Amino acid sequence: MRLYFNLCKAVVENLEEIFDVGNLANQVIEKKLRTDRRWGSRDRRFVAETTYDIVRYVRLYAFSSGQELDSVNNWWQVLAGYLFHKEIDIPEWDEFENIDKSDFEERIEDGSNIRKVRESIPDWLDELGEKELGEKWDKTISSLNEPSKLVVRANLLKTNQLQLKKKLKKIEIDSETIGATGLILSQRKNLKNAEIFRKGFFEFQDYSSQQVSEFLEVTPGMTVIDACSGAGGKTLHLANLMDNQGRLIALDINQNKQKELLKRAKRAGANLTAELIDSNLIKQKYFAKADRLLLDAPCSGLGVLKRDPAAKWHLSLAFIDKIKETQRAILQDYSKMVKVGGKMVYATCSILPSENEKQVQHFLNANKNFKLEKEKSILPQDEGFDGFYMARMIRNS
Repeated sequence: MRLYFNLCKAVVENLEEIFDVGNLANQVIEKKLRTDRRWGSRDRRFVAETTYDIVRYVRLYAFSSGQELDSVNNWWQVLAGYLFHKEIDIPEWDEFENIDKSDFEERIEDGSNIRKVRESIPDWLDELGEKELGEKWDKTISSLNEPSKLVVRANLLKTNQLQLKKKLKKIEIDSETIGATGLILSQRKNLKNAEIFRKGFFEFQDYSSQQVSEFLEVTPGMTVIDACSGAGGKTLHLANLMDNQGRLIALDINQNKQKELLKRAKRAGANLTAELIDSNLIKQKYFAKADRLLLDAPCSGLGVLKRDPAAKWHLSLAFIDKIKETQRAILQDYSKMVKVGGKMVYATCSILPSENEKQVQHFLNANKNFKLEKEKSILPQDEGFDGFYMARMIRNS
């Protein structure tokens, strides 16, 4: 494989911005790909995929170059560790001077025998994962380091799964059906400018995420509240499942996310209302009004590391402890919007029982008028999608 200096330099600059400055990997890469219009598709793919691969296994590559991740002072050496690991010949450039191949090989072998180095995760996360998941942790963290599949959801308000498959085929993208509305795309391609996307025929949504809205068991005509709607991926799916009939209300604390939701809803043809949530909405306007309530709660996001591998270096135990307090408050306060006989789904994109099953049990112990009907935990190694948890509870009185 022939390497080009300008492309390798772009990768190194990406790494500096991601780890030294602290910017988001996807934003850094997208910005870099716009800097040189002369790059062809192969060049752009090299820069993006190499950056993501190094981000995914950065501790291993830093270790193999003789550096600790929290004190890396030469990202060219980390790139060299990546190239050695991939058995790609190192060019004779000044940036790679004084490299001893035998030292790299020895350190790579040593690092491969240490899970937290091999899987490139912080010490605290390795300890926490083992404590909460036990023997499942090995396969879980290994699966989280695999690239995510590209999955879309057919917008049933405008098309169906098989029709969308044909539309994708017309633009030379093969796909495989999954579930009732999902399609796994055979290749990664920027589809945001494609006509079928601009016309709202589909949304990008991982298959695990698609299962959450289905788990809520909505039907047309219901009053449904998505109380942590964010930018609305699950909200739009709920509009599909309700066939735009009934009342769909999207609540969130972030106004910018709600603006994005309304933009997406217009493209999708989804009927919904969006409001900024506050205590008055819960205590008065929507008190005991919801046939169905979705709480896609804030969480650690450990289940979606496939698509955001740098996130593991921005997390901390203190943050996870704080988010657990937020989850308990949301469950306790927002559940008041469920009417008697109504149902509520608590969901997270976390893999930790302390954010999932234990939170639900804590809520049920304090709220005897709710009963657990069903729960489902999806680990990333189960089907190769994101890790998710969902629990459906019914209010009896």
